Amino acid sequence: MGKRQHAPEAGRGESLLDLSHLRRETRTALELAVVGLAPSDLVDRLAWAAGLLEAIAELPPDSPPVLALLPRLAVRTRSALAEWNAWQEKLLRKAKA
Repeated sequence: MGKRQHAPEAGRGESLLDLSHLRRETRTALELAVVGLAPSDLVDRLAWAAGLLEAIAELPPDSPPVLALLPRLAVRTRSALAEWNAWQEKLLRKAKA
């Protein structure tokens, strides 16, 4: 019988699929932030998150670096995405006015 590998959860019940979606959402937000000339601090936060999510995607999910980085990374990524969504919403409201 082969050894079955379970995917570790990241932080609060996040699966590897959740992290894959988070990585894609962050990359898209970063691209839109760059094109939309978002504030540099916001672009930097999104770039940091996107870069680390890409880097850990290449590592085994149960490796020490992934296990150490993932909880804080998930929280900081969601914070950056929330800031991006608020900035984008504000921009869209101004465009409609």
